Amino acid sequence: MKMTPSRLRALKGKEPIPALTASDTANARLVDAAGIPLILVGDSLGMTVLGYETTLSVTLDHMLHHTAAVARGVQNALVVADMPFMTYQVNDDEAVRNAGRFLQEAGADAVKLEGGAERAGLVRRLVQNGIPVMAHIGLTPQSVKELGYKVQGREAAAAEKMKSDAKALADAGAFALVLEACPAALAESITTAIPIPTIGIGAGAGCDGQILVLHDMLGMFSGFTPKFVKKYADIGEQMQTAFHEYAEEVRTRTFPAPKHTYD
Repeated sequence: MKMTPSRLRALKGKEPIPALTASDTANARLVDAAGIPLILVGDSLGMTVLGYETTLSVTLDHMLHHTAAVARGVQNALVVADMPFMTYQVNDDEAVRNAGRFLQEAGADAVKLEGGAERAGLVRRLVQNGIPVMAHIGLTPQSVKELGYKVQGREAAAAEKMKSDAKALADAGAFALVLEACPAALAESITTAIPIPTIGIGAGAGCDGQILVLHDMLGMFSGFTPKFVKKYADIGEQMQTAFHEYAEEVRTRTFPAPKHTYD
């Protein structure tokens, strides 16, 4: 059965929610077939797929392209598309138009945007226009120039702001909230306080769900690996081994063998 924002929201308090990123059809099919109910087309693809240093270089066209590829590979999971930097910050009218393109052109089921209470008005407007929204607070990668890549909410004032941000976003109509890189106790407190699912990434086991970047958990990204990442496989090493074996067989003319050759 196709997952929807309302069905996902209804899972809060009933069962933990696993989520992963995907950026192409092949991986999306595999994630969907594994029964993962939530797939995020994250702007982290800027680093893992496109080779940029941060998410700031990712464009709307990039995200529409990859979201459409993921959507074509999914039957059951909820497909959420990250709205990239400067596609929703200029004004609400532009944000609604851009968000609408993810649903209309790329086949997404919802969009995700970063920011706290200052985004509540936009979240409300998007939802009123039929565009489901997943919110995102804590470490927000699009604010890397301001925040850097460090744990958020350790100081009392910052923790209180995250709590009020979470409540404002839930009240505005977000169906779920990503909590990234914050103390586990704070994430658990927020999870208890709001009526929508929290999806943690580096936020401890007290969240309603967890998400990892596919390339990180499969060992396919050679860049920085955060503390919160667990490698469930080392596909990158297996791929390199296969590539070396293939190259050697081509050089020694053992591939293609007769069984790979037409008469």
